[in-house]
Amino acid sequence: MSDDARGLATAIGAISGTSMDGIDVALIRSDGEARLEAGPGATYPYPAELAAELRAVVAEPARAAGPLAELEAAVTDAHAAAVDRFIAEFAVDRGEVAIVGLHGQTVLHRPRERFTRQLCDGARAAAALAIDVVSDFRSADVAAGGEGAPLAPLYHAAMCAPLDKPVMVLNWGGVGNVTYLGASGEIVAFDTGPANALIDDFIARRLGASRDEDGRLAAAGRADEQIVAALMRDPYFDRAPPKSLDRNHFHAAAQAVERLSDADGAATLAAFTIEATAAAARPFTFPPTRWLVCGGGRLNPTLMQGLASRLATRVEPIEAIGFDGDVVEAHCFAYLALRSRAGLPISLPTTTGAPRPLTGGRFSPAGQGRATKRRLR
Repeated sequence: MSDDARGLATAIGAISGTSMDGIDVALIRSDGEARLEAGPGATYPYPAELAAELRAVVAEPARAAGPLAELEAAVTDAHAAAVDRFIAEFAVDRGEVAIVGLHGQTVLHRPRERFTRQLCDGARAAAALAIDVVSDFRSADVAAGGEGAPLAPLYHAAMCAPLDKPVMVLNWGGVGNVTYLGASGEIVAFDTGPANALIDDFIARRLGASRDEDGRLAAAGRADEQIVAALMRDPYFDRAPPKSLDRNHFHAAAQAVERLSDADGAATLAAFTIEATAAAARPFTFPPTRWLVCGGGRLNPTLMQGLASRLATRVEPIEAIGFDGDVVEAHCFAYLALRSRAGLPISLPTTTGAPRPLTGGRFSPAGQGRATKRRLR
């Protein structure tokens, strides 16, 4: 049965998260609402020079807010190349792809100043791919007074529709975020605090490596509880959700770990990540009885076991319900692109603090010469 006959459309999503370790690309078939079939996904590394330049820009907020035309073009081209490679590797019929959702690369996120910036030129990508593109998913929400993040909750709700509630979906990427799905249909979402960003940056400074593989260094060290307690006094943790964070929000305070050994520094940052994440359960009268984890953090036994112990509840990788935790966000932006084209909300007052359910995204058509490609209705 064709997609049209079943009322489903094929969409591809792509995103590079705050960890900047590559471009995730994935395919779904969906109606943009309750019906969802998650297809394959893959991750493609950034060119090394581009990744280094992005990290340098992110480290300098003034630069991240300034002109970045050449860098944006390079990021866009890298995303388009990743999508092209995905289409070839998975033998996707390009003519059957209704839309590509390109999140791009966040370089600065300051919603309280009504500013967010994701590098991605949707029109350039649409021309390169010869497929319609939706990009710039966060700006409308931020302009309306929302946090612009997280944007995955409606996709999480579709993923978890068959499950008993309440359940928490946790994304441990660079910054952590959660979606609380309540027994009465509540959807509440917010950023929890650090996930991998603090640990990754510390490991890069100390060891020149990209990550603490399997959490082994942190497991070998001893956390400095005084530093963890000081970090947990950040006013962010007292704010009611919804709320969101810039990737580098905690970096200045976390410099306290520089006096520690490599192992103790990694252990301290891991303990902070666990404590910050556990604090996400505080606002709920009925705490989640199951946590499902996606993102790179789910592959870190030190983080996973530490969170399960701290919460005394089930903490499982998202694979436990049949999804690929490496590409959930890529699937998400494919789903949101479909919703955007249909004029459906991609954020809610309880997920971003927007004043009302809002759609978003900027549509860039592939242009003339795409008469054979199926368009969304």
